[in-house]
Amino acid sequence: MKSSQKFSVLIWTDKRKTDAKGKVPLYARITYLGKRAEISIGRKVDPKDWDAQSCYVKGSGQQIKDLNQRLIEVTNELQSIFYELQRSEDFVTAEKIKQKFTGEGEVHRMLLEIFDEHNAGVEALLKEGKDYVKATLTKYKTVRSKTADYIKHKYKKDDLFLENIDYAFVSGLEIYLKTEHKIEHNTVMRYIKNLKKVINLAVNHNWMSHNPFNLFKCTYKKVNRVVLEWEELIALAEHNFKMPRLAEVRDTFLFCCYTGYAFVDVEKLTPQHVVTRTDDVKWIITTRTKSDIESNVPLIPQALDIIERYSDHSARIVENRLLPVKSNQKMNAYLKEIADLAGIDKLLTTHIARHTFATTVTLENDVPLETVSKMLGHTKFSTTQIYAKMKDKKVNRDMDALKNRLQFMGKKQEANIEEERAV
Repeated sequence: MKSSQKFSVLIWTDKRKTDAKGKVPLYARITYLGKRAEISIGRKVDPKDWDAQSCYVKGSGQQIKDLNQRLIEVTNELQSIFYELQRSEDFVTAEKIKQKFTGEGEVHRMLLEIFDEHNAGVEALLKEGKDYVKATLTKYKTVRSKTADYIKHKYKKDDLFLENIDYAFVSGLEIYLKTEHKIEHNTVMRYIKNLKKVINLAVNHNWMSHNPFNLFKCTYKKVNRVVLEWEELIALAEHNFKMPRLAEVRDTFLFCCYTGYAFVDVEKLTPQHVVTRTDDVKWIITTRTKSDIESNVPLIPQALDIIERYSDHSARIVENRLLPVKSNQKMNAYLKEIADLAGIDKLLTTHIARHTFATTVTLENDVPLETVSKMLGHTKFSTTQIYAKMKDKKVNRDMDALKNRLQFMGKKQEANIEEERAV
């Protein structure tokens, strides 16, 4: 028998339930704060072999040793459950200790089941226009689908209990996405990071006693961001696209290049977002959909020209949209065609426009990093600093300026020396 703070475990036999062979069942009696709960150990003994004082079976055979070892294990496990509940719960009872030991009343949840509940919550908030954007829901659905494929592939099951999700599951998912789905490293890390949010939800609800992500680190590799040069922007702007849909996509893309807005932000712009401030400069006054942070941008002439081009368009007059923005899927599909027609050997996507604004349009033209960060609506300055890596073109330009200054200083020094000699 062990005891601690009015807690005790007693192993005893119930002679009232003696079977036909004369054996009696063993029970563990939990006592805490004056209340009792009893658990069947699932073993029976001959009453004459039972030592009620020591709570062990008398004898020396292997079968006797195994049974006594089991009694020790039961007592120790109940003791551990008691301490665990004391740490995690406000009020502990003997019945709670019993339920924890036997598994009675425990909720055994499954991973994809939790994923579906999470995604349903995101979708409900999205419909109310709160907290999330459509792209976020799409990402979670994609991760759910990839995770389901992985479970089917490796475990040959439709779902897994949360108790079976461990470090090996997570690391295995990383390998599976890279080898079977041929997904690049950073995208895999973003998928796993979304899975981690769902796992954390389960841990916080006490549906899991462990977190498989405790030892897993999401790492990201540095990538060279694709941006357009000014010459390529000009080539896009001056190309005559015969199909209106391509011209509209081109103009929307260029507008993002000239303002730094992401697709989800330019999609929601209305004429009311264009405001003339006291400096007589037209601005777009809005907030980023992703972070709800101000992302106000003064409009350069190229952006103003695009806005004016669609002043009589049905998107403006009928739908009160600033530009005739297509869906993100159509935008990216049409941009591939546009790049080919304009002779640009780069895979254009809507997000390249944002990178182009941060580098070619602003930083390469000496706009301070702090100003760029504010216009982009970044919540962290370190995010903007990613764009601060100078490209060779600007390095060459800066070094040419330095060479010219040094040449001027050298010529001036030579002139002074000749003047001194003449004297």
